[in-house]
Amino acid sequence: MLPLPRPTAPSRPPSVLDPAEVLTDWMATAGEDDLQPRLLRLSDGRLLPLPVARWRGPVGRADESMLQRCVGPVLDVGCGPGRLTAALHARGTEVLGLELLPAVPVLAREADAPLLLGDVFGPLPRTGQWQTVLLADGNVGIGGDPVRLLRRVHALLGPGGQALCELHPDGDTAAGGRVRLEGLGATSAWFPWVLLGRSGLAAAAAAARLAVGDGWEEQGRQFAALTRM
Repeated sequence: MLPLPRPTAPSRPPSVLDPAEVLTDWMATAGEDDLQPRLLRLSDGRLLPLPVARWRGPVGRADESMLQRCVGPVLDVGCGPGRLTAALHARGTEVLGLELLPAVPVLAREADAPLLLGDVFGPLPRTGQWQTVLLADGNVGIGGDPVRLLRRVHALLGPGGQALCELHPDGDTAAGGRVRLEGLGATSAWFPWVLLGRSGLAAAAAAARLAVGDGWEEQGRQFAALTRM
């Protein structure tokens, strides 16, 4: 009789972590020369690289294309490490960085730039008075519902105010609007996020009573300005 194979223990799935915990760790360990993959998995299975080192690095030419259009006071929503907040503060522009994760905005703190820890959908100062709202690094996808977010932006802006958005370069919106973080041995829980491209921007903006203005591309990154109607 042939020997029966020994039973093996079922493999354990990798730990599923809080997305905030994973992102905070990635921000703390990323450097300009860090080539280790930090990835965003979409609900349709696609994997996209996340430029965490760029978020934590110096202001680049594409960032400058946004900063040159900023009129104060500026609210930098989801400022992350705070490179844009720090740069605007250094130039004398009135700016407030808004970030949900307390350990992340290290660059803003190093620059002594104004910073608020909180949620864009929570109570915020100067509601209805901001002249520029920044949604850089794909932050137009916060919450997985661009219309809801842009309606909130409309309420934050003052008369004649503008929102400067960075868009998904592929031009589409990720199906499902749920994503997770993968990389460096970590996998996060799924959370709501949308990759909004130019094709979906006009309808979302119109539903939020924002008009699509200038659009531009710099270093492979795409941007658009929205004005309050």
